Amino acid sequence: MTVDVETLVDELLGGKQRALARTITTIENREPGYRDLVSALYEHTGNAEVIGITGSPGAGKSTLVDKLTNTYRDRGETVGVIAVDPSSPYTGGAVLGDRIRMASNVGDMEVFFRSMSARGNLGGISTATADAVKALDAFGKDKIIVETVGAGQNEIDIVRTADTVAVLVPPDSGDEVQTLKAGILEIGDVFVVNKSDLPGADRTVQELKEMIQLRGDTGVSGGHHGPDHHALGDADASGGTDAGTASAVSEAAAADGEAGNWTPSIVETVATDGTGIDELIDTFAAHREYMEASGRLDEKARTRTAEEIRLLLREDASGLLERELDRHGGIEALVEAVHAGETDPYAIADEVVEPIEECLSDR
Repeated sequence: MTVDVETLVDELLGGKQRALARTITTIENREPGYRDLVSALYEHTGNAEVIGITGSPGAGKSTLVDKLTNTYRDRGETVGVIAVDPSSPYTGGAVLGDRIRMASNVGDMEVFFRSMSARGNLGGISTATADAVKALDAFGKDKIIVETVGAGQNEIDIVRTADTVAVLVPPDSGDEVQTLKAGILEIGDVFVVNKSDLPGADRTVQELKEMIQLRGDTGVSGGHHGPDHHALGDADASGGTDAGTASAVSEAAAADGEAGNWTPSIVETVATDGTGIDELIDTFAAHREYMEASGRLDEKARTRTAEEIRLLLREDASGLLERELDRHGGIEALVEAVHAGETDPYAIADEVVEPIEECLSDR
């Protein structure tokens, strides 16, 4: 059944939680009419701050998200949380979707929590997740937190969705820090050494500082905002950037018409008792301020839109090609033809694409 887009959007914009839940379900299941639904939400988006939380399994992401949500609520802000879980190989749904993660926020109507499937994406973020963020944004949530699967260095799709990315690193994780060198280091705006009350936390902080310094010395960009800028702010004793310094420098950069470079911060937390959560939130705010003052927030939004257009075009083109495959007898029949020696995959691809190319060339 096709969704009643106009009614659903009106109810969502009117603040009805059930409409928000129904919208995200429609988006996640790709039900008929979901594209019209997302299109109708677009003009109401762009106000929320989107924070990505990633890192290896066991780093304490869910507990940290719970404490972040509590603290934002204490500050009077509304929160939406999307927890991206591994996909079931049988149903495609979230394997851990029924786990209890936000126990301390149960009953708070200003907190909306949803567990979603990664749909097999190595990066841990599906197109549906990004669309669900739009729904939460249009609903009016002040902060949207996206907690990702935590699949290692492939966990990079969060950059396309979040304005600020926090990478959690457990203490005494030398191998983990080495893995960061392979790619995930490049996406972090903030590195969080969670469970910092455990042995090895100081060593992990020091290793992260050295890696960030090494990246700066070799000319690799800070965070994921480009290589052509200068250092912003001074790191404090724990590696975090002082929010006041970040504010002053970002304002100066805006006045000069130049963008400073954000130096990734390191914040130590103990999520179970809330230690360091206020500092972490202040660091997120400093990064947001930098992004706005430097113009990087607008640049990132434009890059995100370009990627979204390309992705939608790929999905549509894939659908066209699947229909053309069916017209040629279906993939199974074509596979049999190849194994019978009658043709080969390259010839089949050329034959399937040819009518589409002809249609395009005639325009």
